[in-house]
Amino acid sequence: MDNFFRIDGNAIRLEIKAVPGASKTEFAGVKDGRLRIRLAAAPEDGKANAELLNFLSKTLDCPKRDLRFLAGEKSRLKTIALPLECRARVEGVGGLE
Repeated sequence: MDNFFRIDGNAIRLEIKAVPGASKTEFAGVKDGRLRIRLAAAPEDGKANAELLNFLSKTLDCPKRDLRFLAGEKSRLKTIALPLECRARVEGVGGLE
């Protein structure tokens, strides 16, 4: 299994590959240690990043204010931190493999 997240102190680090320009926003599996997420937003003016945070917030039931970029705001390869309380929901996404 490719593990797309890890525990780092009191936070979870998600390793993501964003794929902007899709027809709908959805999980697209795990590959090379990254959770692939198709985004129904263009990669311009922060639209794809906003869509990604909205999607993760809704899907993982974590307040958007608790999600933060650690790396990759201007890249398709992103690292996002979220609270440790979201661990069970993140692990549930693992059924994608």
